[in-house]
Amino acid sequence: MDIDTVLLETEEKMTKSIEYLQREYRGVRTGRANTALLEYVKVEYYGSNVDLREIAGISVPEPTQLLIKPFDPGSKAEIIKAIERSGLGLNPQSEGSQIRIMLPPPSAERRKQLAMQVRKMAEDCRVTIRNERRDANKSLEALENDPKSKISEDQVTSAKEYIDEVTKKTTTKIDDLTNKKVSEVEEI
Repeated sequence: MDIDTVLLETEEKMTKSIEYLQREYRGVRTGRANTALLEYVKVEYYGSNVDLREIAGISVPEPTQLLIKPFDPGSKAEIIKAIERSGLGLNPQSEGSQIRIMLPPPSAERRKQLAMQVRKMAEDCRVTIRNERRDANKSLEALENDPKSKISEDQVTSAKEYIDEVTKKTTTKIDDLTNKKVSEVEEI
């Protein structure tokens, strides 16, 4: 392993952490309808669990409505059960071959809970980023102490500074995403 590998792997892990946080944020319910709210709801379909987006089309006909059109009409009952079990607090209504979900605006108390949930997700992501930085620094120190690697102290110091830079950029991105999501959640 060399310095470049450590830096590349660290950057990749931090990028994946940000992508994971963005996926998690898409699942947080705001007052507005969003297809991402249901995309990852797991539906039992012919004996296996699949994402809802794989077996149905999800659209937003109005700002407070979601419309689900199953590709296989026989899966409608399973989709309704999965949405009810998802813990999102949604009430799906069957309309012929499709399913309609009305999204009532969340109460003030619920918006506070959601904002706290968003902040907790962000803090968990920050902890992951700090752990990645720590692991990268340990790897660099191990390389420095390894007599076979022939890596100088200056190279390690420079690499650590680069990791700190990437960490700061990543945490700034987390803060930006979090502030945006919190303002979305708190908006009526």
